[in-house]
Amino acid sequence: MRSISWKDTSLINICDEDLIGKTLNEGKLQMHISRDYFGGQVVEPPQALKMMKESSIINLAGTQAVEIALSNNLGAKEAVRVIQGVPFLMIYKFSY
Repeated sequence: MRSISWKDTSLINICDEDLIGKTLNEGKLQMHISRDYFGGQVVEPPQALKMMKESSIINLAGTQAVEIALSNNLGAKEAVRVIQGVPFLMIYKFSY
């Protein structure tokens, strides 16, 4: 997990640990899951869920990370994009 805070916005990037450093391809689309973007600290599912609930912008990659969000109604199944068998989900929370 990697966390970034700026003003009143918090962004987290979470991926399944085994995906760090992998590059996925689908047609012309290429997705590199870099340590710079997703790396940081290793968190257990309860801590990942807590961070997801507290963050404004959430970028997820991997079966476990995406499932945590979906099973807690933080994102929609229809919004999941699968690239080479790996699910990705981006969540934006808007407040007024």
